Amino acid sequence: MSSHARLIISLCLVALVAPTVTAQKETRKPGEWPHYGGDEAATKYSPLDQINAANVKNLRIAWRHPAVPIDIARAYPEVVAELPGRERNLMNDESRNNFESTPLMIDGVLYAPNGIGLVEAIDPVTGKTLWMQEPLTPGLEGVADRRKVRGVSYWREGAGGDGRVLSVRGKYLFALDSKSGKPTKGFGDNGKIDLAQGYRLPTRTFIWSGFPLVIRDVVVVAGQAFTAPPAQHTSDGKGGTQGPAPMPRNIGDIRGFDVRTGKLLWTFRTIPGAGEPGNDTWERDSWKTTGGADSWAVMTGDPELGYVYVPLDALEYDWYGGGWPGNNLFADTLVCLDAKTGKRIWHYQIVHHNLWDYENPAAPILTDITVNGRNIRAVTVITKMGLTFVFDRVTGEPVWPIEERPVPKGNVPGEWYSPTQPFPTKPAPFDRQGLSVDDLIDFTPELRAEAVAIAKQYVIGPIYTPPSLKSDEPGGTKGTLMVPSWIGGGNWDGAAFDPETHILYVPSMSSVFVAGLVKGGANARYAYQIDGTPDAKGPQGLPLIKPPYGRITAIDLNRGEHVWMVPNGDGPRNHPLLKHLNLPPLGTPGRRPPLLTKTLVFAGEGDKTAVRIPLGGGGNKFRAFDKDTGNVVWETEFPAGTTGAPMTYMVNGKQYIVIAIGGLDHQAEFVALSLP
Repeated sequence: MSSHARLIISLCLVALVAPTVTAQKETRKPGEWPHYGGDEAATKYSPLDQINAANVKNLRIAWRHPAVPIDIARAYPEVVAELPGRERNLMNDESRNNFESTPLMIDGVLYAPNGIGLVEAIDPVTGKTLWMQEPLTPGLEGVADRRKVRGVSYWREGAGGDGRVLSVRGKYLFALDSKSGKPTKGFGDNGKIDLAQGYRLPTRTFIWSGFPLVIRDVVVVAGQAFTAPPAQHTSDGKGGTQGPAPMPRNIGDIRGFDVRTGKLLWTFRTIPGAGEPGNDTWERDSWKTTGGADSWAVMTGDPELGYVYVPLDALEYDWYGGGWPGNNLFADTLVCLDAKTGKRIWHYQIVHHNLWDYENPAAPILTDITVNGRNIRAVTVITKMGLTFVFDRVTGEPVWPIEERPVPKGNVPGEWYSPTQPFPTKPAPFDRQGLSVDDLIDFTPELRAEAVAIAKQYVIGPIYTPPSLKSDEPGGTKGTLMVPSWIGGGNWDGAAFDPETHILYVPSMSSVFVAGLVKGGANARYAYQIDGTPDAKGPQGLPLIKPPYGRITAIDLNRGEHVWMVPNGDGPRNHPLLKHLNLPPLGTPGRRPPLLTKTLVFAGEGDKTAVRIPLGGGGNKFRAFDKDTGNVVWETEFPAGTTGAPMTYMVNGKQYIVIAIGGLDHQAEFVALSLP
């Protein structure tokens, strides 16, 4: 769409919506936390200030609540079985105690998925279970699903009507009565909908770690459905094979259901078919056989506009895209949809033809800001690349110019390379990008020399340097060193936004990934695939690059400028080769979703339980930072690291903070903090 056309649309829409923009509309009752991110805008902000810089040091544990109910854990010990201290494959494995749930608090009750994905209602003062969703089947089969579920949604009929809790577990969308936990009659099939059904192609199953979003009485669901079992190989009649059969399609369509009846209202195809907008970005008709472009991140919505903002994922394989040449809309795209109809209002592709697993991992945040005296209803996207994209959420027009800049081209046979990628001119990146010799660790001359020797074995370069072939031949390399890694930069932990000051607080991490490709074998699904250990190991067990390895950055979205940046965590400063240097905190890489209150930013270090945590990452500390300066004003240590996004609420005149924790040697649980 041309800038001229966008301007006309913008002017027309401005006439339809409020001509001025105020701070983010408060839709919750005082003290409540009615949405996963605090509000529909995913700000992770609460105006509560009973817990503040003066008394945060007095926080104590008020109650604890196990992720897996005690009676289930006793009856079925295999459900909570863990292997303490086990070596994990960082590519695709994670602990059963990676408990990413965040409760809601509405009308004096907490609602959250537990460690087996069943919804629980919890007393916010004592932490005791009020009710738990009944499994669909009895026995071990009904409670054995340990796939993580991050949250639930809540809807009620009018101001005083009956409430219902909506969640996804396995392949079903559930609607439960908020008072009893019983299935809601009249919604789908006895309170549930089979999400593996209703696609344009036959599907066999459905998975999603997310939760439904309710906007204007429409339940919006993302996730992934799969069309067939794993590919089977066929004989060529000569004792060999013809290679894999057509690969199963991973369908990532976004769908809207009526919140009262469960009726399917609309479907948005994330891989456009023939004649649909975006189909021309798929060369050689690759849209017919490719899957992906789903959304595993949190969606957000503007109830006044009636718009839903969907951050879409990459395609089926992250490192080689020779089978789907072209820019591949709507993969890796922020899409704005009309909640009532599913109609696409606008979109912006964040990454073209993604070869780095740089999909959109975090909730788009609705950020009402003032830029050069102009009030803007904005939506802000933080990325694994360390980039922050800010758009007018009504029109999709970038708030600051976004430039298509040339990026390196690789030489992997059969690959298609986008010549450019989009770069926002503001704000500046919030984490390290690309790799040069100047970025390598230099605490001592010996460490620097060893780091340089390691880096010479790989391809290095600016951000978007593509994966390269591993070769043992003279002059060959071991692949490309990616910075940021596929774990970010930013990731699903997202960011927090202060609607009063318009400051964005972004946790991020710096790590290096080895993107080395080898040729696929006769039965491989892809011509080239990733090979070897994913993490790039630095000298003497230290990181390859300079610190900080985990940080929090404050960004003024009115000006598009950084306010402060601080390391989060000690990092390896107590390593035997560094201890004598008396270094300041170096930052610990990990997942650390923030919580923002009137004066404080709370964040953990993340635990080692999660997939894709770099070696040496994660920790058990939980901290409060001064919002204005980034100074640490308090910290505590849990028996395990934080695994979910913190939330806060007030009940009976007392403020609580609740956070999920878990570890390889610590069973997952909710921990609630309050003042004595």
